[in-house]
Amino acid sequence: MSVVSIILVLIVAFFAGMEGILDEFQFHQPLVACTLIGLVTGNLEAGIILGGSLQMIALGWANIGAAVAPDAALASVASAIILVLGGQGVKGVSSAIAIAIPLAVAGLVLTMFVRTLAVPIVHLMDAAAEEGNYRRIELLQIGAICMQGLRIAIPAALLLFIPADAVRTGLESMPAWLTGGMAVGGGMVVAVGYAMVINMMASKEVWPFFIIGFVVAAVSQLTLIALGALGVAMALIYLNLSKMGGSGTGGSGNTGDPLDQILNDY
Repeated sequence: MSVVSIILVLIVAFFAGMEGILDEFQFHQPLVACTLIGLVTGNLEAGIILGGSLQMIALGWANIGAAVAPDAALASVASAIILVLGGQGVKGVSSAIAIAIPLAVAGLVLTMFVRTLAVPIVHLMDAAAEEGNYRRIELLQIGAICMQGLRIAIPAALLLFIPADAVRTGLESMPAWLTGGMAVGGGMVVAVGYAMVINMMASKEVWPFFIIGFVVAAVSQLTLIALGALGVAMALIYLNLSKMGGSGTGGSGNTGDPLDQILNDY
């Protein structure tokens, strides 16, 4: 890997770490982080496939109350780097996915460590606020966000110092039963992640669209782009129907959602 590629990978890792907290430009999402690392290292196809596979898993990861979800940023960046260093291209995606899961859990340790370090910074910001020193508050805020970026950039740099031959040898020496088991396990985790999302989104209004999408995807030979276009079209139809139902002056039994009203009629 060239020096320019290493620098670009570290930049992507740094932004992924910051976005894990800011959540504004979504650099920490697997589909974005893996694709960018694949792009800057000349492994775009493998990066997109890895990112898409990990994204299905990360759909079920969410911070709920005091429970912190696995670290998608570290899992994305580290697995993408291992995939690139392994030199197996698309064939190494299944192994990289299996490696990403424990990395995501290990990332929780780094997250707790960095957030613990951020506690004194909050007290310093409180003191600066009492003094009316807004410039100091801004600098402390930037420093705290940069700490989050280093949380991913430093492990990424350590991985980049591992010789590519060593990574490739390690991946190739894995027995077939282990790689096959990891591939099956990775597929099961994807299914569980997607099921968690469906469970959170399940409602009488959404189920008809889910059934339509499932049937169209199962019985046709449409590409993902075509399926995405159908999904956008159905979403726009639903939004228009919702607006029409909400502007109606019907009886008190009308909930404002035409699909909900149709299901209630049955």
